Amino acid sequence: MMYVLIYMGLYLLYSIPTLQKVKKLDENLTVEKQDLIIHELPKRWSRGIMKRTGSNVHISGLKSIPVGPVLFVANHAGDFDIPVLLGSIPKPFGFISKIEVKKLPIISDWMMMISCIFIDRKNRRQAVQSIRESVEVLKEGHSLLIFPEGTRNKGGGLKEFKTGGIRMAKDAGVPIVPIAIRGTADMFENQRRGIKPCDIYVEILPSLSSAYVAEADVKTLSIEVQGIIQASLDQTRKAS
Repeated sequence: MMYVLIYMGLYLLYSIPTLQKVKKLDENLTVEKQDLIIHELPKRWSRGIMKRTGSNVHISGLKSIPVGPVLFVANHAGDFDIPVLLGSIPKPFGFISKIEVKKLPIISDWMMMISCIFIDRKNRRQAVQSIRESVEVLKEGHSLLIFPEGTRNKGGGLKEFKTGGIRMAKDAGVPIVPIAIRGTADMFENQRRGIKPCDIYVEILPSLSSAYVAEADVKTLSIEVQGIIQASLDQTRKAS
């Protein structure tokens, strides 16, 4: 565990010159081009983290990701879900994070650069504003990732999906891409100490089109997406 933390800290310091460069990117570049440049180092950092945990990430279904901005919706198994997904999904994306992370130097700057949104769940008014900001980010052409359970399930049964995040796709007019992730909790949360190398499985499931999302009821949509992810998790458990 200490080895991974040291790597993370040193790499953040190493990233400062690149951070300053990407802050000065030509604004005339397309959103897609800007995102590819900005996300290059965070993705490399994430892959480096996972390499040092000794775990293997198995990903399938990448062809299911549509062109253009999407809302990735995943179950939240453990703390390593973000580096797993950042490092293994080619499409650049930001994600929704708790407001406390904004206090962390360097890493919060990078998170803002990759279009992450910070949310204070204890402040309803601020949380609603964060959702609105997320919709605008999607409309601008960036992709986002949400964990609608709102907290880690540590590899147990899925917690009920909250509808606020799902509504973002409907309001922004973008497709929803469900993701099932399994193994990160066994690597860390379910260990008494340190990190245990594990096989981590990520399945990118068929997307729900923007037209379908626009017509569907938000609550019904939330239940449907949760069911799609649960079915994938059940299938991979039976196969293992």
